[in-house]
Parts: sequence; C-alpha cells; structure tokens
Amino acid sequence: GRRSVTVVSMPSRFSSSGTKRDARGAAKALGVRFLEIPIEPVFQAFLSTLERGIGKTRPDVTEENLQARIRGVLLMALSNKFGLLVLSTGNKSEISTGYCTLYGDMAGGFAVIKDVPKTWVYRISRYANRYFGKKVVPDSVLRRAPSAELRPNQTDQDVLPPYDKLD
Repeated sequence: GRRSVTVVSMPSRFSSSGTKRDARGAAKALGVRFLEIPIEPVFQAFLSTLERGIGKTRPDVTEENLQARIRGVLLMALSNKFGLLVLSTGNKSEISTGYCTLYGDMAGGFAVIKDVPKTWVYRISRYANRYFGKKVVPDSVLRRAPSAELRPNQTDQDVLPPYDKLD
C-alpha cells in the first residue's frame, strides 16, 4: 500500500522547476511519502575529486552519467538503511538502445517497466489518471519532451529518434 512507498526526488542544477513541482505533485496525488535529496553538493564533490584525473576538460556524457550514478548510490544507501526495494526506472526503449546509465538509473532490485516501450509508458500514465480519477501523473509530464535533465535544455531526442518511431 501507499504507506510502503517512498518517492525520492534528487534534483540537480539541471532539474527544471516544473520537474520538481511535478514530482511533489505526483507523490501527493498518490498519497505516498516524498523525500527530496538535492545532489548538487555531492556532484560538486565528485567534480572536484575528479579534477585531478580529468583536469578542466569540457563537460560531456561523463558529467551527465555521474549525476545518474550519484542518484543510484543514494537510492541504494536508503535501500540498505531501511530495507527498501529500489525500482529502477529504465523502460524498454531506453534499455534496448543503451540510453541508460550503468550504476545509475539501472540501479535497483526490480525493473518494473523494463519490457514497456516509452510510448506505452505514456499510455499507461494516461490510463492511471483515468483509473484513479485524478492526475497522478501531471499533464505537464505527459506534454513536455522526455528528458534526463542532465545538461541544459536536454531532450532524449538529442541522441535518439522520436519514441514513436523508435518503438
């Protein structure tokens, strides 16, 4: 039941205000516990530590994946501390194209939507809104372009075909 669910939001400098608002709103609509752990201090510590090895090179996928991995480490720490099962977030479209981060969004004890194409994730979300009779998935989530939000103005389609074509 809902008392057994904790939603963890881990915003970074690239997380939009809309994403942060939608995460809180979805948790509230579902009646589940919401925990926000900003990752910026950890991200800065990692960048500072890595500077010795990579210098002041231009940011790329390295820094993007680092954020996902920080999130995975934090989720697994909560899992270990409280005996929680982490659900990984990758869907079939992302996993089959490698658009996911090892030790990041692939971290977890169970991949609930691993066999669900991205376009179906949206269909299921719309169905959930009808089923529950309220917006458990905010309309803004269903309208905006999918994005990992790991760099400014990023969308999944920067590196992938549109999901309706890909799926």
